[in-house]
Amino acid sequence: MSVRVAHEAEFITHDGEKLFYRHWPATNAACRGAIVLLHRGHEHSGRVAHLVDELDLPDFAFFAWDARGHGHSPGARGYSPGVATSVRDLQTFVEHIRDAYDIAIGDMAVVGQSVGAVLAATWAHDYAPSIRCLAVASPAFHIKLYVPFALPGLRLMHRLRGLFYVNSYVKPKFLTHDPERIASYAADPLITRPIAVNMLLDLHDTAKRIVADAAAITVPTQLLISGADWVVHRGPQDRFFERLGSARKERIVLPGFYHDTLGERNRAQALAPLRAFVLREFDAPSPRVSLADADRGGPFHDEYMALKRPPANLLARAYWAATRASLKAGGWLSDGVALGLKLGFDSGSTLDYVYRNHAQGRLGIGKLIDRAYLDSPGWVGIRQRKVHLEQLIGVAIGRLQRDGVAVRIVDIAAGHGRYVLDAIAAAAGHNGAAPDGIVLRDYSPPNIEAGRVLIAQRGLEQIARFERGDAFDAASLAALDPQPTLAIVSGLYELFGENALIERSLHGLAQAVPAGGYLVYTGQPWHPQLEFIARALNNHRGDATWVMRRRSQAEMDELVTCAGFRKLDQRIDAMGIFTVSLAQRVSPT
Repeated sequence: MSVRVAHEAEFITHDGEKLFYRHWPATNAACRGAIVLLHRGHEHSGRVAHLVDELDLPDFAFFAWDARGHGHSPGARGYSPGVATSVRDLQTFVEHIRDAYDIAIGDMAVVGQSVGAVLAATWAHDYAPSIRCLAVASPAFHIKLYVPFALPGLRLMHRLRGLFYVNSYVKPKFLTHDPERIASYAADPLITRPIAVNMLLDLHDTAKRIVADAAAITVPTQLLISGADWVVHRGPQDRFFERLGSARKERIVLPGFYHDTLGERNRAQALAPLRAFVLREFDAPSPRVSLADADRGGPFHDEYMALKRPPANLLARAYWAATRASLKAGGWLSDGVALGLKLGFDSGSTLDYVYRNHAQGRLGIGKLIDRAYLDSPGWVGIRQRKVHLEQLIGVAIGRLQRDGVAVRIVDIAAGHGRYVLDAIAAAAGHNGAAPDGIVLRDYSPPNIEAGRVLIAQRGLEQIARFERGDAFDAASLAALDPQPTLAIVSGLYELFGENALIERSLHGLAQAVPAGGYLVYTGQPWHPQLEFIARALNNHRGDATWVMRRRSQAEMDELVTCAGFRKLDQRIDAMGIFTVSLAQRVSPT
């Protein structure tokens, strides 16, 4: 245990749960920052307490939580609704440290081990926090299950049985050579033996996504690898490191170390480079990676260019030709597919159909095809994005009303406007007050007409109007009158890979929105069907194929920040596809 005295406390996470944590204040007069420690799976904050003294960083406060379902935190042992929930817990924990202890997120270093390392890496990818640095020790990107076909078997059982638990097969002697750690692990009553199978499967799927897309992580990162790890595979750890987008990254391989890297008998060999890495990033921070030109070079540009080219393999060409043909055939039966083929799968009409989520088709089988279409990962994510939009639009409206500021809303590419009007209705029901004005804009005449019908149906003609407008015309946006206090950009920037377009649009909005006003914007940092979309689907601009350039959350946030907004909050779906963020216009310097 630590010689520095831990203060025990709780914080309220995003869904109202109270999670336990320990806080070790800095022992020197001035606190330089915070070190956030994330324990391994099955464990709790007490298991990492020894690091507080052993890292010998008296200028820093230390924080360590008990993840939900672990240690003193509530919930069924070993259970979380999913990795996304636990990652958002981490985001909330960091925000709590910032607000309760007055430590900026930019003055925090995060150290995670095993499952904690996966949570930390996922958070760095999905939320793009501006932390000082990240250290991941023996990240559990791919757990060694040893039993053949274990993952497919667990997936099948999960579908058949629903929630159930599996016990850890790992004995303490395979975690560390340290006899004291072995004895304490075996005797610790707070060790969580079972783990919910949904969390195990979700951990595997999320880790696979993060390793594949590690280029999106740009914070300085150190990877500590145990050379004799019985618990996790090394290959994904190396691939993660090689793909990292960080300007400064280190890989430390520790021969003979078991999985408990930071608790091993000779852990001084791991802690010395970890301590040096943290101090270097506070003493001489490495330059932040700029992604403003990521549309002209780099991994996401290369991915985009590869998707624009037809497949070189003849079999692949035949496969995608057959896929397009099957879609056309499906369009005869499924109303949703037919609409996408006619107006574009990214059109406002298609999105409105997806939002309504009512399968329609012909000959009986058409409805089944349409249901499968509406339940594809992308459309499930789109509907979750709508939920998140409603939440953050409601937050922005509530903030404006609380501050006595007129709520004047503009959506610069509203499609039919359904999600905006739904969000406004929900906010009015919660806060008891309607906005002072609503301007919906779009470039497509069919969208404008459909939007005007929706406004009339909801009896909002006195405060709302729908007009034609170019979302990339900076002068038009800057001239909005009256000035909007809440601007919304949803599902637009993801469709255009060129950053100059996005910068122009954001520049116009920055001129329109006064200091203190808000911006709600969306992103698409990842998509499991990217190649399918590029090879098989047409878009609203008349292109036979719909090729998108992914824009990481770090890139999107940088563009927003450079335009003069400060990010405040974010939501992301469980699959990691769509993000919704809230930012505030800062006073020009």
